[in-house]
Amino acid sequence: MLNTRDLTPHLGVEVADLDLTRGLSPSNVSALLRTLDKRGVVVLRRQTLTLDQFMAISRSLGPLYLQPQQHSARPEHPGLTLLTNIVENGQPIGNADSGRQWQSDGAHLKTPVRATIFYAVEIPQKDGTPLGDTLFASTNAAFDALEPNLQTQLRGMRAAHNAGTGRKGSSTPFYMDAGLTQIFKRGMEHPLVRAHPATGGKCLYVNQRYTSRISGMNDRDSTELLAELYRHMERPEFIYRHPWQTGDLVLCDNCSTQHRTQRDYELPLRRLLYRTMLKGSAGR
Repeated sequence: MLNTRDLTPHLGVEVADLDLTRGLSPSNVSALLRTLDKRGVVVLRRQTLTLDQFMAISRSLGPLYLQPQQHSARPEHPGLTLLTNIVENGQPIGNADSGRQWQSDGAHLKTPVRATIFYAVEIPQKDGTPLGDTLFASTNAAFDALEPNLQTQLRGMRAAHNAGTGRKGSSTPFYMDAGLTQIFKRGMEHPLVRAHPATGGKCLYVNQRYTSRISGMNDRDSTELLAELYRHMERPEFIYRHPWQTGDLVLCDNCSTQHRTQRDYELPLRRLLYRTMLKGSAGR
């Protein structure tokens, strides 16, 4: 049984007394994934993982999603992305643009990814205060808080998601079109209210990073409704703000939560997170 502490009323839990350098037993894997399904975000602090150990922990939690574009991954570690502002020899070593907008990773895929795993290697600080916090919002709590009539209306809608929606003006070199599959470029439609694959809980499944439109609506009405939903989902009571420390490992569910990074740092302050993603399964 895991030793846990809830971080907010709606989402987030911290797991104590679990040393990931020893690996995960099958029972701990099951317990972590059940906790993730229930709470949306799982935090394990004070870990001391090598890159190889982080990849092993990621694989023990489930099959990894391998992105069509691997420009920011290391060839010896398929499925790894470096989230970082570090530049070496005049070139960024990873993806510096990720997380600027609210997003649910993999929303543009036919089967969205189940979860994202982050591990903090370098965290910028100013006057002893960590910078680059990540905010997580509960899409399940946001749906539950809507008026019943609006819930009913939204249940019958679908939204289109595309990888390029939120990246206009991005300077990152890691999301070029060359070599991407047609489905990755074209995007996918999903129910605007998505049932969580494990719990069946209803979640608002739209986000600034990937959602391009609400299907069947004209552009103005679609834009207005999306803006209304985004404002609602960003209400403080739905959000857990994670202040990073070196050695933090954080898992987030990509159906019941969305996330974004607070971009309050720049070089020479360095930030480096490892990221992997777990393959998803069809929703209910």
